Order: sequence, then C-alpha cells, then structure tokens
Amino acid sequence: MHSSRAQRIRRGDALYWEMDRKRGALRLSENLVRQLDLPNQYMAPSKLLRRLSRPERRAALAALEGLKRSGRSAAFAHDVPERAGDRLVHHLRYADGAPAADVEWLHGGHEQDGIGRDYLTGLRSRQTALEWLDGRAGLATTILLLSISQFDRMNAAYGQVVGDALLGRIARRIERVVDDVAQGATVARIAGTEFLVGLTGEAAERDRATFLARQIIGAIGRPFSAGDHLIRLTARCGIAQSRPEDDATQLLKRAGTALADAKRTDGEGIRILSAEKRSRQVDSDQLETDLRLALDRGEIGIVFQPQYPVGQERIIGVEALARWNHSQYGPLGAGILFTTAERSDYMLPLSAHIQAEALRQAAAWPRALSDLRLSLNVTAADIAQPGFLLEFLDLVDRTGFPRSRLTVEITESGLIEDVSAAAALLTALRAEGLAVAIDDFGTGYSSLAYLKNLPLDYLKIDSGLAQDISGTARDRIIVRGVIHMAKSLGLRVIAEGVETEQQLNLLAHEGCDFYQGFLRSAGVSSDELVALVLQA
Repeated sequence: MHSSRAQRIRRGDALYWEMDRKRGALRLSENLVRQLDLPNQYMAPSKLLRRLSRPERRAALAALEGLKRSGRSAAFAHDVPERAGDRLVHHLRYADGAPAADVEWLHGGHEQDGIGRDYLTGLRSRQTALEWLDGRAGLATTILLLSISQFDRMNAAYGQVVGDALLGRIARRIERVVDDVAQGATVARIAGTEFLVGLTGEAAERDRATFLARQIIGAIGRPFSAGDHLIRLTARCGIAQSRPEDDATQLLKRAGTALADAKRTDGEGIRILSAEKRSRQVDSDQLETDLRLALDRGEIGIVFQPQYPVGQERIIGVEALARWNHSQYGPLGAGILFTTAERSDYMLPLSAHIQAEALRQAAAWPRALSDLRLSLNVTAADIAQPGFLLEFLDLVDRTGFPRSRLTVEITESGLIEDVSAAAALLTALRAEGLAVAIDDFGTGYSSLAYLKNLPLDYLKIDSGLAQDISGTARDRIIVRGVIHMAKSLGLRVIAEGVETEQQLNLLAHEGCDFYQGFLRSAGVSSDELVALVLQA
C-alpha cells in the first residue's frame, strides 16, 4: 500500500477538488474522478453532500462554515459506500478566494455495516468501542487511552468551530500513525478530547504498544496551522493490558488509571498497567536523586542506531543513544533521562559519560565494523564549558577511535544560546578532522541562520519532519524544500525516525542521502550491531 501511494505521488496524481465559480460546481482532479469512478470532473456541491450520512453532512457543513468565517483550514471525513472499509478526508483551504480541498484516502480495514461513527471525527463511537472490547472478553487485548491537554484553553482562544475541526485533524494523525505501525487496530473517540486505540495480536505486546503511543504523542505534538497561527498541543497516554477477568468497563477503567498517572508526572507522558502489575508512576523528584547514583551503578547504557544509505542495505554508520535501565522503573527512554539531567543540573557528567562509553565500545569493534562512522551528541552545556574542545579531543585520542570516522551532532536547541560560540567550536572540530552535523533540524526557530553561519557536513532532518512527508502535499513541499536547500549548500542529508516504506520512498525521491529509524532498526547493543553488519 505504501509503495503504491508513493508511486502515485511521484506521478503527480494528486487528489483534490476546487470550486469552479463559472460553473457553480466542484472541479475534481482527474485521479479523484478515476478513484470514485465518476462520469466527469464536475460535481455540484449539493450532490457531494447528498452522498454523506446525516452526521457526516453536519460535520462537512461545520467545517465549510468554519473555513468561511475564519479563513482557517479545516477538515471533514466520510465513508465511501462503493468502497467498504475506506474513507475520504477533505483538508479544506482557500484557492483564489474560493473553497478547495486536498483529499486523501484512509484505508480502515473494518466492516462498515452497523458500525457507529463519531460525527465530528468519523472515528468509531464510544459505544461501538465498548462493544468491540466486550467481544474480546478473555482475549489478550491492549488499549491506549489518549487525552489532549489544555484543549479547553485552545477552544476559548480560537472558538469551537476551529476546535471541532482540530479534533478531526487530530483523528487523522492518529489514524495515519496507527495505519503505519499497527494496521487493523480499532480507533475511537471516547469523549471530548479522549481517544482509544485497541490492539490485538503482536501489536498488543507491551513494547509495541508503548512504541505506538510514542509515535501518536509525537504526531499530535507537531504544530497544527490555523490561519496565521500555529497551535501546539500535547497528549498523554494510559496503556492497559487486559486480564482474564476484565470486561470492557474494567479494562477502560484501568487505562483511565494509567492515564491519570501520566497526567500527574513529568517525562514522556505514558504510563502502563500491565496484566500483572499496577501502573509505574515515576516520581520526578526521586529520579533526580537516582540519576546521581545511576552512573556508579552502571545503569546508563549505550545503544547504537544504524544509519543506511537510501536505496541500499548496508550500514554505513551509527548514532550513539543513551538508555537508563532504572532499578525500580525498568528501561527509561532518553526523553526522561535528559529531562531529569537538565532539571538536576547533571547534564555535564551525563554527557561526558555517554561520550566516553560510546567511544570506548566503538574503539573495540571488530575489523568488520572498521568502516562505520560514529555520531556523538554534544549538548549546549558542553559548548558553554571552557576547555571542552581540548578535553573532548583528548578523550577521542585516548580511546583510539579514529577522528576521521567521528561525527559530532549538535541540536538546534543547543545552538540558540550562542551561535557564534557554537560556530567557533564546530570550526575547530572540523579543523581537527571530525565531521559536524546539525541534529533535529526543523524543531527550532533559527534554522536558516544556522545553515548560513555554521560550518557543517551533515543536516539531520527531525523525525517529525521526516514522518510528515507522507502527510499532505504541503508537508511534502516543506520537507522537499529543506532537503533541496541543504543539498544546494553541499550538505549530506540524514532523515531520522523513518518508520514506513512510504516515508522512505518519498525521501528517496526528494534526494535524501541517508536514513535511520524503526523501519530498519531500533538502537542495538555493540554485539547486536556486529551481528547486523555480518548478516548484511
């Protein structure tokens, strides 16, 4: 499915409609006409509305009215009777002063007969979600319960029409992530700003469910456009794995307990109630104390995420990533680790440990890995530290890892404080034989200034941007512009967080050089990395 959609995009077979004022009708793109098997390119707006159910019609009219009143983008979705299991989403906009829409298919894979839909989002309703859960009583099931934070404040600022349209756009992002990561899962709007994702089979396993939750939270966290404004939302997620005695209400209640934990604590905003245990509520104050002992206890480990040339199977490099194997809470991701380090003023010792341990392990790799590049992150605290350059180079030389195979990565957020100091440091590092990359490009606000003023070898596209390339035409244009701009400056481009073949195909089409992400490999240990290289 992903590759065929990518091929359509490459041929320019866009799905869209525009209002033809002379005819008083909608003019549909040729491909949309073919997809819907229509006799010609023109359709009266009333004829389109008559094809919709009453709730879908109300949602479409509300979206169109919102576009008319505010000029801000909106969206609506509807079933297609001729294609059971599929729905169309219309992303509304203005073109030459008249309504228009970019259109995309959502392939649901669910039977449509008798399924109730939420009229605002087109997702399953609360009642049908509960019926689905009741039908799985006694079977292994995992549910994700998601809540959007501070939505009431956004509603007050922009109005309910915009809020209703935004709920539809949130639903589309959730469905798109689920379709990529856990195709066939059940997605529903439970109430207000709460959404449910129901998982079965391998997707219901703890690690898979947690990964899906992270992807959804990341997707919702990317800005939504509303006219001239960007709206930023955050989401929290409670995950519950079913027990044999759970009915639908009990399982939903357990997910609600986990969600309440997620709302009360810092970190990545995910809490789990497994079938055997209570929710792991992470105490942020306790974490600050624990971090100071974690290095001595050997709890901070290193994994290496492989990087691949686009269109090739061989591994050409790795990025060193930190993981906290907490004695009480189990594995904690880099988000919680670095948030805790920043809050407790422990970033410098943590960064030094990660750099030293990654270099030590990489220097011990066997000859089979002698061509791999190693990427290490340098933080804002490192840059501000007097004498960092000489200490870092001394560390590299003492481990014996070749400077020529080392790339230093610095994030946009680490550059904002003092661009001139960062430029001087990076120039010195390059003069000493190291390569330099700007990491997470696209998350900050001074990206163009960085490209103009900093000496760079690589540009790493933030995972959010890389994943957006499989979204709307506007998303693809933004990613295309970033890649082409970097290439014009002589930089090689690495895409982070690539999770689907569709994303990879589109990145390849736009000229991206390298990629890393869950599609090929998560972070692995040194031993697992050796095995991956040898089997390639």
